[in-house]
Amino acid sequence: MSRILSRRTALGLAAGLAPGLLLTSCGSDSGSSGGSSPGGGASGGGASGGTRTVEHARGESTVPQRASRVVVLDTDALDSVITLGLSPVGATTVDERAPFPAYLPADRLSGTKAVGAIGQPDLEAIAALRPDLILSNQVRDDKRYEQLSKIAPTVLSKTTGPTWKENVRLHAEALGRQSEAEAADSAYRTKLRDVVTALGGPAKAAATRVEMARFLAGAPTRLYLDDTFVGSLFKDLGLGRPANQDKPGFSLEISPEQVDQAAADVIFYSVYGDPAKSDRGRITDGPLWKNLDAVRNGKVFQVDDNLWMLGIGYTGAGLILDQIHQDLG
Repeated sequence: MSRILSRRTALGLAAGLAPGLLLTSCGSDSGSSGGSSPGGGASGGGASGGTRTVEHARGESTVPQRASRVVVLDTDALDSVITLGLSPVGATTVDERAPFPAYLPADRLSGTKAVGAIGQPDLEAIAALRPDLILSNQVRDDKRYEQLSKIAPTVLSKTTGPTWKENVRLHAEALGRQSEAEAADSAYRTKLRDVVTALGGPAKAAATRVEMARFLAGAPTRLYLDDTFVGSLFKDLGLGRPANQDKPGFSLEISPEQVDQAAADVIFYSVYGDPAKSDRGRITDGPLWKNLDAVRNGKVFQVDDNLWMLGIGYTGAGLILDQIHQDLG
């Protein structure tokens, strides 16, 4: 049994989680002429008066009271900015030819300019946008921090993935949108309770072993562990986890001969890249896969790789919870 979350469904569901999606966007405005940013670097203006100091992974940055021309350099920051009611003026993509994540409303990104690939941003393109704030993390852009800070105040989280809620709080502080973040968190927690209720309550949820598998072109299949975005959602829901996956770490890699390690009551899976270049066919056509409890009981669900792997924030999380609710509720 498989089903891919459609773009239309995803956008419809998004409105159910993120209050910020209903707010008027100001990030795509043309902005005023550039000036000198108190945090060091040229600023495009556009933010209403005053500044604040924000502590982050690289120290402190002086940011506008309410930034309006924001550039984001990873998908978690992109989700945050959209969720909190702003459209970024610039954003990186997973590679230079890729579009922005399809689970986000296209109209909110219509004025956003691509500024290179994640981990390889185009600094000239960023500077040309005259941002008043840049958001990223140390994993992607620590070595470029000084260069970015000369363009605009730059705020970095330590990493991404399982720390996503902490990162949203940092992004909200940098943007001056803490109340919007609190509203998004409240909506998320309400949705968690609704999904757990639909699953039959906390005890039944805890007794259901759930996993996330990913078939990758040219690489071994991954089973995601607890120190991941998806792992954090399973934990927030109180779902059970297979013993070999309920532990710290990023992922467990398996070969087609190790499919017994994918034993679970429910399997969500996605495919990255060309399925023919992954182990998907060798695994799902084999007897070991067909003998798994989840497969025999019709509890295997294909999900949108773009959403489940890149939707690292409240909007993405809300859509994933909606899919879990629909598949298991």
